[in-house]
Amino acid sequence: MSSKVPLKKTDSNPLQEPFKLMGLEFAPLSLPWERRMQTLAVLTYVSLFLTFSLGTMFGLLYLLFFTSYKWIPLFYAAFVWFDIDTCNNGGRSWNFMRSWFMFPHFVRFFPIKLVKTAELDPNRTYLIGSHPHGILCFGIFGAFATDCLNVQDVFPGIYPRLVTLQEQFWLPGSRELISATGAVASTKKGIESVLRQPKGTAAILIVGGASEALNYSPTEVKLVLKKRRGFVRLALKHGTPLVPSFTFGEQFVYEQAPNPEGSKLRAFQEWFERKLRFSPPIFFGRGVFQYNWGLVPFRKPLTVVVGSPIDVIKNEDPTPEEIDQLQEKYIQALSDLYETHNTKYGDQSVKLVIS
Repeated sequence: MSSKVPLKKTDSNPLQEPFKLMGLEFAPLSLPWERRMQTLAVLTYVSLFLTFSLGTMFGLLYLLFFTSYKWIPLFYAAFVWFDIDTCNNGGRSWNFMRSWFMFPHFVRFFPIKLVKTAELDPNRTYLIGSHPHGILCFGIFGAFATDCLNVQDVFPGIYPRLVTLQEQFWLPGSRELISATGAVASTKKGIESVLRQPKGTAAILIVGGASEALNYSPTEVKLVLKKRRGFVRLALKHGTPLVPSFTFGEQFVYEQAPNPEGSKLRAFQEWFERKLRFSPPIFFGRGVFQYNWGLVPFRKPLTVVVGSPIDVIKNEDPTPEEIDQLQEKYIQALSDLYETHNTKYGDQSVKLVIS
């Protein structure tokens, strides 16, 4: 009877491989410059939402009260006052941020991929519904708010306009960056400013909104859709084709603290969302130099699959029944899109739930 001699475990090389220290798993000390730039780009994007506006506000207050450059915050306040409704009137015509040098690194971090399943006629205007919301909408931003995935080559003659909360355009500093991607407000007026354009434009609406950002489960993607009727009404009013899209992997780039419906945490989050129009999910990913916790998302592939357009007959005063019929048609098209492509781009063990 022979006995096996255990092989001696070789020490890992911290320069080339992840290593553990004090219970944390750290990234290799020697990483390609491109990987560092990818992490920096994503961290910059996260900071844009979480801290950039606050830093801008403190900077302006400092200039106002403690320096002789008071004219800078006063001039900026006057500009914002004059510009506050631009997001509801078609947005900015200049969009230099779409080609910012950091965005290609941002897209390659996950990486993000854009998949077309049908052509979009450049002689028409479209309303594209994006699902799911996730925490910070990485996939849909990379695909449609930047030029990194060559969206205008994938859909020739179509210019995408991301639709986001109007409150984003009230935040100092970050409002300018968001506006410079061509985004507009998710108000009726803001969306209609895009739908009224005669051709070659697509409004990209993240339908589930802040409420959907609170939904997290490793076994299902739960969409908030059946109660969302406003975008269907607008599509009917303008005769705009509806296009479903789904970002596979979006829900899993972060993990969330358990907040089942009925829990005190969920009740607080929903109350907060009702009062301030954005939700406060408690989420975590990895760090810049370690993999255990932090605000940097996990590196997971994100695939934005754009479905076929649903033709809509113009009806400026649709009945509730007509709205319901179109909404059901949209829900079925979205479900079919998910089932068709989940095997290739998603996870067959993850179920789509639409509520």
